[in-house]
Amino acid sequence: MNANRAAKREIVDGIKDKIQRASSFVIIDYKGLTVAEDTQLRNEFRKAEVEYKVLKNTLVKIALNELGYTDFDEALNGPTAIAFSYGDAIAPAKVAVSNIKKLNKMQVKCGMLDKKFVDEATVQALSKVPSKETLLAMLLSVLQAPVRGLAVALNEIAKKAQ
Repeated sequence: MNANRAAKREIVDGIKDKIQRASSFVIIDYKGLTVAEDTQLRNEFRKAEVEYKVLKNTLVKIALNELGYTDFDEALNGPTAIAFSYGDAIAPAKVAVSNIKKLNKMQVKCGMLDKKFVDEATVQALSKVPSKETLLAMLLSVLQAPVRGLAVALNEIAKKAQ
């Protein structure tokens, strides 16, 4: 095996590792971004603890195919970047879609969530899901509502009894 082929094999193995460890990823067409916009995008992904990489389509395709994913082959054409998240599964979709709206230059191609292919529409829908903290606050509010209502009713009864 020559040195070039060995280097490519190492890159493919690295990509496979990222895919296997990721809770989700989003494949983005970043065509038209300036260097400043790309730097800003990278910073926003970094703040959200998302790894943003520009990778060769053929190497990503090989890695995905070796892992048994063939749904992504069509999306791996043209300028492609991948945003991997190892924690919050919704973070890459949120950052990507918010920047697409802001910059009006990129496009989400597809993604992966829970080791399953998701299309562009699903990624768009995921970007609208509130954060975990917001969802927990909403749940807590819903759980507290009956108790709060009971406390108010009992307080009113106590006021009338006096």
